[in-house]
Amino acid sequence: MIGPGVPIETAILLNEIKETNSENRTSVDYQCAMLEERHKNQECESEHLSNKIGSTKSGVGACNAERALRLVRLARQETSLKPYVADTVAEIHRALSKGRNVMVEGTQGTFLSLYHGTYPYVTSKDVTASQACSDVGIGPTDVDDVMIIFKAYVTRVGEGPLKGQLVREEVLRRGWMEHGTVTGRERRAAPFDFKLAKRAVQLNGATQIALTKLDVLIPKTKGIRDYSDLPKEGQDFVSKIERETGIPVGLIGTGAEEEDLIDRRSRSKNARTNPALVARVR
Repeated sequence: MIGPGVPIETAILLNEIKETNSENRTSVDYQCAMLEERHKNQECESEHLSNKIGSTKSGVGACNAERALRLVRLARQETSLKPYVADTVAEIHRALSKGRNVMVEGTQGTFLSLYHGTYPYVTSKDVTASQACSDVGIGPTDVDDVMIIFKAYVTRVGEGPLKGQLVREEVLRRGWMEHGTVTGRERRAAPFDFKLAKRAVQLNGATQIALTKLDVLIPKTKGIRDYSDLPKEGQDFVSKIERETGIPVGLIGTGAEEEDLIDRRSRSKNARTNPALVARVR
């Protein structure tokens, strides 16, 4: 289900539905804003966004701006989306009323938030957990857990400050080189920032942490699925994150495969197997 706070580009969505064979399990809220070609053109033509801010030029910012001006078309007006348009807010609350688990996934890193990030090198809206709730029509009292996702090192694509940034050669040597999923641009990288992590926990109201790519930071942890098998270096790193942030690390990713995961969520009295909200941070 795609909530009303999410802009939709029709061609991309329809292609993804086809590729994933999800025709019978996709719902688009009738209030979603339609992202159109003119939005992309506006961002490409803006020197400020393209050259100074480092926009992905996907048109999302221009679409969000037009929505604030009440100028966008909505999904209920898009003929090709008619089979998928629904009242997703009502669907979610029907599920909640029946005691079912609902997981909401936010987008982008906390410090790309329009309000809480490294302005002006930010995205066009807030991206914290509270905004993710608003995007799908869930109030704060409906949320049981907020899982915040930390990478074992920090990355950033485009412009903006990055404390402790490593030179490209060192990023390559450590095996930390990544590329942006939209533009393909190289991501800059830096060691894990505990102060930044604590701030992100505060901003999102996080109750537990999912730590990814521990195997990239510490190669000898690759494929480990039991916490007791982690080398001391890995356990010490996890323990320090917990001390500095004040919340438990419930999930630890140790490889690219789905099964390369250490699940410690039973340690936390607040953490449930199926969290009601997922917030992402980088």
